[in-house]
Amino acid sequence: MSGEPDAGCRDVKSVAAAELFDLFDLSGKVALVTGGSRGLGREMVRAFATAGADMVVASRKLDACETVAAEVRDLGRRALPVAAHVGRWDDLGRLVDLAYEEFGHVDVLVNNAGMSPLAPSSAETGEELFDKVIGVNFKGPFRLSSLIGQRMAEGDGGSIINVSSSGALFPQPRFGPYAGAKAALNALTTVFALEYGPTVRVNTISAGPFLTDISKAWTEEKRQSARSAVGRPGRPEEIVTTALYLASDASSYTTGSLIRVDGGLY
Repeated sequence: MSGEPDAGCRDVKSVAAAELFDLFDLSGKVALVTGGSRGLGREMVRAFATAGADMVVASRKLDACETVAAEVRDLGRRALPVAAHVGRWDDLGRLVDLAYEEFGHVDVLVNNAGMSPLAPSSAETGEELFDKVIGVNFKGPFRLSSLIGQRMAEGDGGSIINVSSSGALFPQPRFGPYAGAKAALNALTTVFALEYGPTVRVNTISAGPFLTDISKAWTEEKRQSARSAVGRPGRPEEIVTTALYLASDASSYTTGSLIRVDGGLY
């Protein structure tokens, strides 16, 4: 009796592996990522394009969007760079109009743009800062999900991914507006999963500390360690597998969920 694996068995395994890989295929899809010009957003843009998606790259600065759009085109996909401030209601209507004019549909929306300025104290938090934090982290995702989610529900469905923060689960002093906005974003996930289901899936990635641009202001100790099971901050590319799962058919039975990608913070 030969010790070599049966050829038929190998063929079955190959087919199974191919079918599994196909679950993560985004060919023919269009994905829109806010805050897509740097950090976690840029990693997701590149991952989605590699998986076959055409991309709408949105952030405040057009030149930064164009740089990432060029990277997408180098991967063989179409790309539309759009300068938009997610805290501005009218900017989001324009962003959606441009995306649908260019591609005709949006299949994946990632509400990734965010801001987390630290105030001296809650009492010293000004109205302008408060409104900016709520606008970018809550109002913007609400408006964008409303506009695109409705079109998804009326069409062929899709996936909305809200990028939230461990700050909503582990709130700390001086981060009140940010923690509150991200907690509200978590609640929106349930709202829109119910409102736009069953064809639109809506989920949250609760991101922990990642070594993105914001980490440049951290102490070296904070850049090297974290109060988590893994014991360190995440590398930006470590967001990719969860994002691909939620964007693709691999997560066809996952909606209204919050997935922590934070190294096991405690």
